[in-house]
Parts: sequence; structure tokens; C-alpha cells
Amino acid sequence: MQNSRPWACARLVVLAIFALHASAAETPAQPAATQAAKPGKFEKEIAAFEAADKLKAPAQGGLLFTGASSIRMWSSLPQDFPGKTILNRGFGGSEIADSTRDFDRFILPCHPKTIYFRAGGNDLAHGKSVEQTFADFKDLAAAVEAKLPGCDLVYVSLSPSPARWSQADKEKALNTLIADFVKGKPHLRSIDTYDMVLGPDGKPRVELFIADQLHFNAAGYKLLAEKVRPDVER
Repeated sequence: MQNSRPWACARLVVLAIFALHASAAETPAQPAATQAAKPGKFEKEIAAFEAADKLKAPAQGGLLFTGASSIRMWSSLPQDFPGKTILNRGFGGSEIADSTRDFDRFILPCHPKTIYFRAGGNDLAHGKSVEQTFADFKDLAAAVEAKLPGCDLVYVSLSPSPARWSQADKEKALNTLIADFVKGKPHLRSIDTYDMVLGPDGKPRVELFIADQLHFNAAGYKLLAEKVRPDVER
């Protein structure tokens, strides 16, 4: 009986190995590329851009404004910059990484001359650190450089709002990191809009925002346009 023990142990090892292989065969690993191709949170918005491009090819070589809701709700863009080819591809609630993930689907087809990008506030509000949000911006800048060589990427900085006053310091820190990063780099610029909304008390002026105290009203967009205009006309 003692001599049969090694054989019994060996048999158990073989059975265990067979079971592991069978389990792996039943649940094959999904390739990383397939996982990355899964639709994101804003699939509906991105698909709408794609559908519009199929109906009519987007203008090439224009000025593309994209980012979160402060861009999406900027309905006066064509009037603010007359004589320019303007495309608005903002989608509300988005984070910086959302634009990078779907870059090939809604930015690349436009082949813009310049991208004006404003996002990052949602990232911070959703719990991302300043450093992670900054890293996401650098990823976007790398995508622009690799896929649209010669295209300018202009970061339109965050400005504080009454609704998110608690994260104002983080927004300012993010603005500073990005401004330092783009300084002196070809095709990268930033536009500082932080102070434009502040009143004499150093806090955001409520009269520049709609009822939610987060998004600009017409007066707020007028100030934003004045900040961006010198870069558009350069």
C-alpha cells in the first residue's frame, strides 16, 4: 500500500492540471484590443457625430471646439468668431479621457487646424486627482501629435463656478500644471480663463451663470469668447 501512494499523488496532480486547462478553455481570455474597443459612457453622443459625418462630411482644416458641457452649450460660437470654420463637438459630462478614447471617431475625421479643448472639471468632481487629470491631458496631447501632426491643441482653462467652488483650488492647480506643460512646445498653448469670472470678493460672479450655477449664461460666454478671440485671430 505504501508503494501506491506516489502513484495516487501523481494521478491527483494530472487531474488538477486537466481541470485547469478545461476551465481556461471554457472562458477564453478576451484580447486587450477587444476590451479597449468597448463603447464608452458617451456612445450615444459619439455615434451621433459619426452619423452626422456620414450624412455630410465635416469641414476640414477648421477650428474644432470640444470637451465637456461648457463647450457643448456654447451655442454662439459661429457668431462669436465670424468668418471662421467652426465645429462644436462638445459632449456634456465628459472627462478628458473620453475624448482621447474616441479620438479616431469624432475628432480625427475633421482634420482640424486647431483644437480648442475645455474639460477637466468633471474629472475632479468625479474624484480624480489633479495629477491623474493632468496625466489624462498629456495623453490627449500625445494623441493629437501622433494622429494630427501640425494641428494645434489649445487648452481653454477651467474657471471656478459657484456650484463647484469647493474644488476651485484643484481647478487652479490643474490649469497651472497644463500651462507649464505646454509652454514653449510647438502646437500646444493654453488660455487662462480662471480670473475672468471672479468678483471683487474673489469668488465667482453668480450673474454669469444659469440657474444651476455651474454653466455659463450669455454673459459668461461673452467673457469666454473675449478670452479665446485673440488666439483664434492670431
